[in-house]
Amino acid sequence: MKKILCLVLALAMLLSFAACGGDNNANGDSATTPQVSVSEIKVGLICLHDENSTYDNNFIQALKEVKANLGLNDDQVLIKTNVGEDNACYEAAAELADAGCNIVFADSFGHETYMIQAAEEFPEVQFCHATGTKSKTQGLSNYHNAFASIYEGRYLAGVAAGMKLNEMITEGKITAEQAVIGYVGAFDYAEVVSGMTSFFLGARSICETATMKVIYTNSWFDIAKEKEAALRLINSGCALISQHADSEGAPKACEEKGVPNIAYNISTISMGPNTALISSKIDWSVYFKLAILAVAKGEAFATDYCGTMKEGAVKLTELNDKVAAAGTQEKIDEIKAKLESGEIKVFDTKTFTVNGAELTEYLADVIDEGDFKPETNAIENGEFAESSKRSAPYFDIKYIDGISNL
Repeated sequence: MKKILCLVLALAMLLSFAACGGDNNANGDSATTPQVSVSEIKVGLICLHDENSTYDNNFIQALKEVKANLGLNDDQVLIKTNVGEDNACYEAAAELADAGCNIVFADSFGHETYMIQAAEEFPEVQFCHATGTKSKTQGLSNYHNAFASIYEGRYLAGVAAGMKLNEMITEGKITAEQAVIGYVGAFDYAEVVSGMTSFFLGARSICETATMKVIYTNSWFDIAKEKEAALRLINSGCALISQHADSEGAPKACEEKGVPNIAYNISTISMGPNTALISSKIDWSVYFKLAILAVAKGEAFATDYCGTMKEGAVKLTELNDKVAAAGTQEKIDEIKAKLESGEIKVFDTKTFTVNGAELTEYLADVIDEGDFKPETNAIENGEFAESSKRSAPYFDIKYIDGISNL
């Protein structure tokens, strides 16, 4: 009888432990935190810049959307802007925790070390970091990374670019050989390289003669440098400009020169009504809502989350019909359906070469142990399997054939 009673008690303890989340499970879910009602929850957001940055503004507007959707008041949502990628981030995170925040988000890659420091100090608070890489190796139940398969959105924006280039060729504005795209990149990090490559592949899937020239500004937000880079690309003969940089510099340069532009994070039609074509963006409201509600319910949520286009985490902004080629929206809808069904793979290795050869193997630095050593073969089933092994991009092949550094 005593043995049966002991077994029953042990089973009850085991079930209780499982119901509370326990350790990280097979899906990468974190341990839970104490339940708190939505009416009492407090949320913090740390931004590298402010609303003047298209990147940071995308996060800010997404949190404001969730705030309205969940009926949160001003005291429940605290946003800190212009927080550097240094100890200021730790101080901001600690201040938000001390202010009673149950969950704190940060939006820039360089914030990660300091968010981890805060997570270690405040185990009762959940810390979520966008674009980071260390959540899987840290072993902290209250630290998370998040990103989205934005390469899908970039590819679709590239489709719009290819349609525009073909129209310009048909109208005699450029020759097929002059279908050159200019790209303003912030840094040559995997996040930028993955985005620019998927954009190029989307464009070239429509305009076969398309090539691309890239300039890096070595800054996430610098209006003057981004405008200067765009103008240099235009002056070198680029017929269309896109970018992964966070100011209005490039869009305004395009408007001044009458060159089509495809941006990132927000619609730029207001600043380039005659040249802005479309933009791709991550809709962070999807993740914000998921994480906030999980904390409110005391439920576990993913240690490493990657949102998809199918669930609404990757979007395109409105198409500017004044600039877009005829049939662009229909073509975007067609390709989007094929991406979601798996018929089209963004990084299908049959669609690009590196130094003239198709990739059959490529080691990427997926497991972030601080050594910057590639250890994981990213080629699976004929594609570079971006985001399947980690939410943050790891496609770091800087120049596939057709892309060059100006």
